[in-house]
Amino acid sequence: MQVLDSVRALPADVPDQGFPCRSCGTPLRYSMVDLGSSPPCQNVVRPEELMQGETYYPLHAFVCHECSLVQIDEVVPPEAIFEGEYAYFSSYSDSWVAHAERYVAAVAERFGLGTDSLMVEVASNDGYLLQHAVARGIPCLGVEPAANVAEAARAKGVPTRVAFFGEDEARAMRAEGLRADVIAANNVLAHTPHLNSFVAGLAVLLADAGVVTAEFPHLVRLVDHNQFDTIYHEHFSYLSFTAVERVFERHGLVLFDVEELPTHGGSLRIYARHAADASKPLTARAIELRAREQAWGVDDLATYARFAEQVRETKRGLLDFLIRARRDGKTVVGYGAPGKGNTLLNYCGIRTDLLDYTVDRNPYKQGTYTPGARIPVHAPERIFETRPDYVLILPWNLRDEISAQMAGIREWGGQFVVPIPEIEVF
Repeated sequence: MQVLDSVRALPADVPDQGFPCRSCGTPLRYSMVDLGSSPPCQNVVRPEELMQGETYYPLHAFVCHECSLVQIDEVVPPEAIFEGEYAYFSSYSDSWVAHAERYVAAVAERFGLGTDSLMVEVASNDGYLLQHAVARGIPCLGVEPAANVAEAARAKGVPTRVAFFGEDEARAMRAEGLRADVIAANNVLAHTPHLNSFVAGLAVLLADAGVVTAEFPHLVRLVDHNQFDTIYHEHFSYLSFTAVERVFERHGLVLFDVEELPTHGGSLRIYARHAADASKPLTARAIELRAREQAWGVDDLATYARFAEQVRETKRGLLDFLIRARRDGKTVVGYGAPGKGNTLLNYCGIRTDLLDYTVDRNPYKQGTYTPGARIPVHAPERIFETRPDYVLILPWNLRDEISAQMAGIREWGGQFVVPIPEIEVF
């Protein structure tokens, strides 16, 4: 990878950041963006906890100059994030559930899944995806570390195993006679600090002619569209096709196809097979995307050096808008309490002096406060009671869904605002 003077490495007297690249083991020396410190973004603060302290952790993304994996350190153990009471339930996004239903229909048709097949989803959340396999009569199994979320999946009729997925768990499953024809890994590769163990587990569990599909936000879109708020403690890695191909290859898996998706601001869905499986040739889409990432500069550190200033300018623009709105006597509230929103609020230093409250459809979050910023979270109906001038959509990737659900704000002249990639009022 090309190293340029414009890329900020660590000081010369600091040999490394104390942690190696989780893909290739190279000591990390090159910063992509430093977002300061914040609490884990999926925490909730309950009313009785308002006078208690929170633990803040560094949120600093580095890029590996050997394999191009962008990553943060494992400063928050995954057990502290995902075990026990986890606050994110996929089914509260209608568009995400519909996306999952289309996915199940597509892979069932493409790979001939039926009553003698097995579909496994790792990090299966509340059964938002596998419920569609159940409806089609396809045997399935979810693997989900958060016990409260797994219970919601079981209530939908989705068999769910409460565990962190990795090589050891995959070997235990295989010892029980399980081999998966399709493994779905949607938005989980970024969530595991043990990337090599996770991918090794996929190879262990996958049937000889099986297929792994994995979806993840595309690093190219994150950089080009300034999506810095998708960097948070439960996202340990930020993934390009190139970086993922390198770690999969290390474990005998070949990326033979890829789709570009609009989800989460721009994602990839990769398709992988065993290296020995010659029945699935490399597609033109995979070859073309690999070449396009090289032309973009995936292996050039200068690509990442430019990102930090984009982030700082976004912070200035959002604060300028909120301060002007407040000085003009306007009211601004939020919609959503997602992880990305909490990164944005804490990095920008936004508190209730600039954002009165936010709302969320998830009853688990209603009546609580956002971590760090301590902004109260209400049910969506609160917006129609208080009639604010502006609604700041924190899960900006769902802007169309949310603006349709909340179209009634236009009755009093209310307007929507999205902060990413730059401030837009509509």
